[in-house]
Amino acid sequence: MSENAASMTDEDGIKRRGLMLVLSSPSGAGKSSIARNLLADDFGMELSVSVTTRQRRGSEIDGRHYNFISERQFMKMRDNDELLEWAEVHGNYYGTPREPVELAMHEGRDMLFDIDWQGAEQLDSKMRSDVVSVFVLPPSMAELKDRLHRRAEDDEAVIEKRLLNAAEEIEHWHDYDFIIVNHDLAKAYSEVRSIVVAERLRRTRRPGMFDFIQGLIGK
Repeated sequence: MSENAASMTDEDGIKRRGLMLVLSSPSGAGKSSIARNLLADDFGMELSVSVTTRQRRGSEIDGRHYNFISERQFMKMRDNDELLEWAEVHGNYYGTPREPVELAMHEGRDMLFDIDWQGAEQLDSKMRSDVVSVFVLPPSMAELKDRLHRRAEDDEAVIEKRLLNAAEEIEHWHDYDFIIVNHDLAKAYSEVRSIVVAERLRRTRRPGMFDFIQGLIGK
C-alpha cells in the first residue's frame, strides 16, 4: 500500500492509528500555504471540516468548506461535549466535531487542522496522544510585514493589527511540538512533510506492530 493510501494499515501492512496535524502561525507566516500544498499533493491528509453558525458565502459548499448549522445546534453540540474545540469569532461560532475525528484516528486516517493557538490548546487537552502540533514562524517581523503588504488583502490599519496579534501568538510557540522558521516556503513544506513521515512511524501510533513482531519471530 502506498503512503498516500494509508488507511487502517501502512505500507508494511501494519495497522496504525491516524494523527492530527495541527498547523498554526501568525497571519502571513505561511501556515495556509503549507496546508494547501499538503492537500494538493495528496499526502494522505484530510482537512478537518469545522461547523459554523455564520451564513454561507456564495462560493462556499456546505460540507466541504464548513458544515453550516444553527446556533441552537451548535450550542447543543458544545454542551454535549461533541466538539473537540470551539471559538466565537466576530459573533459567529466555529468548532471541530468530535465524532469524525475520532473515527478517522481509529481508521488510520490523518487529519489536518489549520487553527490558531487557542484551538490547538483545546485539541491538545482532549486528544494529546493523537496531536502533532507545528508552529510556523516568520524569519523576522519586518519580513512578516512585507509579506502582509505583498498579499495586498488588507489596508494599513488591518496590517498593523495583524502584526500586534502576531506578537501575542508567537508567545505561545513553546506549547507546540515542532517549530519551523519559514525562510523559504518549499523548505518549510519539506520539513512539515518530514515531521508527518516520522510521526506516522511512531511506535505508539502503530498498534499492529505487536502482531507484526509476533509473526516476524514466529510466535
